[in-house]
Amino acid sequence: ASSFARMFVQVCLYFYCKCLWRCLKFVVRKLTGRCELQRICYNTKPGAARTMKIEASLKGSKSKRLQTSVSVHPDAIEKTIDDIMELKRINPDINPQLGVSLQACLLQIVGYRNLIAEVEKLRREPYDSENLQHEEMLLKLWKCLKPNSPLKARISKQWCEIGFQGDDPKTDFRGMGLLGLYNLVYFAEWDTEIAQQVLSDSLQPKYSMILIFFFSHPLSQFSKAEWEKKKFDKAIGYSFAIVGINITDLAYNLLVSGALKTHFYNVAPEAPTLTHFQQTFCYLMHEFHKFWIEEDPLDIMEFNRVREKFHKRILKQLQNPEMALCPHFAASESLINM
Repeated sequence: ASSFARMFVQVCLYFYCKCLWRCLKFVVRKLTGRCELQRICYNTKPGAARTMKIEASLKGSKSKRLQTSVSVHPDAIEKTIDDIMELKRINPDINPQLGVSLQACLLQIVGYRNLIAEVEKLRREPYDSENLQHEEMLLKLWKCLKPNSPLKARISKQWCEIGFQGDDPKTDFRGMGLLGLYNLVYFAEWDTEIAQQVLSDSLQPKYSMILIFFFSHPLSQFSKAEWEKKKFDKAIGYSFAIVGINITDLAYNLLVSGALKTHFYNVAPEAPTLTHFQQTFCYLMHEFHKFWIEEDPLDIMEFNRVREKFHKRILKQLQNPEMALCPHFAASESLINM
């Protein structure tokens, strides 16, 4: 009985708030002479803050035409803007900037939905060793990461050198399909220097960290016992390719959950693309590598703990509507401060 009463109160409260909100919107429009879409565009600066408010306003509208405007084909956006202006009785000649602002927001909203579909298609496509394109991409990954070490055979223990689990990498792509390979190749091809450095550190992080420690703290300051302890205090290595596929999964979940809207709506002036997603993957790989070293795990069994903690940190950052995961690598320099 108590649960039924609680549910009844919640339903009543929902409808009361909904009706009250609609009444409030009506009153504000009468007082300002502007509909909610106008107020958002005129009072909120471009980027995630504006686009997310526009998206919420359209989805929450009582008009079916406005609700469906967030899922139209990109080619239909201009007509959709005309329909919105007509439905809201807004004169485009008096409000020329409104149409431009709404179009930019709709391009981002529709583009985000289409990006999810594109990424999902890649994720569902399995790696096929009989597919020449797939094989060429895999070999490109090796050449970008190990340019001075020729691959002796397609099936080879050498694949373990870049972090695959066995002689044939195709089995490691099962979870993320071609999406994992696309991301790894993009990272290795367009941000080669950092990718190679992350690979090197993942193989021998202790040695690189020891050198940093040595140059910042003269050895004479420490006893032999302290130095030996410092040598083994740093993070252990991990499998580069496997972690790359795992971070692809993390990026995929951020995308599908909508968490990446904040970032994409701030960095993509129009529709976010697969390239934006791959650049975000590069950023996450670089940041996770630094986070792994900072966390200083005891062994690889702590990977899930570190990954989950990293995931929560990224989610917290993305809660800020002004947040852009400002990439600090060559592939995304053109997006910074856009």
